[in-house]
Amino acid sequence: MCTCHSELYGKRRRAFLEAIAANEPDSVAVFAAAPVFTRNNDVEHEYRQDSDLFYLTGFAEPGTVLVLDAKEKKTTMFVRPRDPERETWDGPRAGVDGVKAHFGADEAFTTDKVAEELPKLFQNKKRLYYRLGPNRAFDDKILEGLDRARARGRLGFSWPVEIVDPGTILHEMRLFKSSDDLASMRRAADITAEAHIRAMKATKPGMHEFQVEAMLLETFRMHGSERPAYGSIVGSGTNATILHYRLNNRKMEDGELLLIDAGCEYDYYASDVTRTFPVGGKFTKEQQAIYELVLDAQEAGIDKTRKGSSLEQIHAACVEVITRGLVKLGLLQGDVDQLIKEDAHKPFFMHKTSHWLGMDVHDVGNYYVGGKARPLEPGMVLTVEPGIYIAKDNDKVAPEWRGIGVRIEDDILVTDGDPDNLTKQIPKTVAEVQSACA
Repeated sequence: MCTCHSELYGKRRRAFLEAIAANEPDSVAVFAAAPVFTRNNDVEHEYRQDSDLFYLTGFAEPGTVLVLDAKEKKTTMFVRPRDPERETWDGPRAGVDGVKAHFGADEAFTTDKVAEELPKLFQNKKRLYYRLGPNRAFDDKILEGLDRARARGRLGFSWPVEIVDPGTILHEMRLFKSSDDLASMRRAADITAEAHIRAMKATKPGMHEFQVEAMLLETFRMHGSERPAYGSIVGSGTNATILHYRLNNRKMEDGELLLIDAGCEYDYYASDVTRTFPVGGKFTKEQQAIYELVLDAQEAGIDKTRKGSSLEQIHAACVEVITRGLVKLGLLQGDVDQLIKEDAHKPFFMHKTSHWLGMDVHDVGNYYVGGKARPLEPGMVLTVEPGIYIAKDNDKVAPEWRGIGVRIEDDILVTDGDPDNLTKQIPKTVAEVQSACA
């Protein structure tokens, strides 16, 4: 790991420690690595480190436990021991010496020492920052450590009397992107743009959805992405109306739309982009009408992505545009304002418009503060992704509208001024899309 990255993670740990120390100086925080999951027999799923632990250390090995002491400003790590035989099979390990030399650990132990050392690290602490629930197996180790620390009370030691979710502080840190965070996110966005543009250019009638998915994944890896940020959605025809379609196995036909929702990870930061385009290169009249309506809604939502606004206001802007447009197209009937009050758009637009984006594709951070929608602030990154989905069996609309699904999604950075669209380089207007597909 380069020195610059080591300094970055050290800076993050110091900021976190200062924050918890301000609340309670006698605090200790514990973070456990993401578990390893078996795919089948002795084959494991691809491993990805827990985002919180990686954010604080840049360390990607499984089995890791991170302990941060607020008063002593001390970093302790438990890691897998060096094992030449296992390393021959699975690759090198940093070991105790490696995490002290390269990952900022002041003290380090092998993972078999957790039960012995954790109670000592809990001694004379009043508050434990640990997130109960996501890792039930490690929850037991935490509770065992507390019990053993409590048992030492007769020797004059105290122990934590409260457990607090570290996300109350750490996830607020992660919500606001630094220049380093944004550099990774911009790179993820650029790679994702390359993949979407390639898909537009290469998709032809007679191809299968999985062939397009293969292009996306190849482009991600060829440009240095570690992995897709989530399972790619490549839905043609009526599959575009299925919000989380994953099969990606249908043969595409001329005259259909293809909806691609795909993004990559770069340096543990995600992109999340959706584009919809005609398989044969040209929209039909009805497809274009729906597409332009979704695009108008998205532009209205992006324009609302400003300091002081909220995700609720972004969504409301999209809902208003879509509702008015559906009335104009004859797909809804009635007074627009009343239809908005009645959520009449929901059979066509049933999801929210935005979510936080960062290390996780649906990133951490509170959406509401004090029961109210959180005001947007510079440094936040979010998606804006309205859509219209007309089910193939929707007998309330004329047949020519049925089976059309359109979603358009970009990644937007909130600034002190205008919204910064990180994925604006991907064709989006009708003219741009048809030109890219030609």
